[in-house]
Amino acid sequence: QVQLVESGGGLVQPGGSLRLSCAASGSIFRINTMGWYRQAPGKQRELVAVISSAGSTNYADSVKGRFTISRDNAKNTVYLHMNSLKPEDTAVYYCKLVVLSSTYWGQGTQVTVSS
Repeated sequence: QVQLVESGGGLVQPGGSLRLSCAASGSIFRINTMGWYRQAPGKQRELVAVISSAGSTNYADSVKGRFTISRDNAKNTVYLHMNSLKPEDTAVYYCKLVVLSSTYWGQGTQVTVSS
């Protein structure tokens, strides 16, 4: 059974920074893709950033230059470093793992950007 546990959300002022972490446990094939998605109230869930086990990354245009995704393959953990946060970044952030033909989601962590 694969589980994803996220941490690091919270309340931050505009212009501030946060780091989200997502640790995957269970039997995980080493070739996989991990990523972060977010969902704001009344909006659809959207891609923030993804990273393959080889290190290839893809970002939403809205976060390019501000967010950085990274991972530690030995720990099956993915990180999202968020800088220059804006109020429009406020959302529940979800971790996603895609391995072979299976997709797993974390429970979500709230990020609120407000003064």
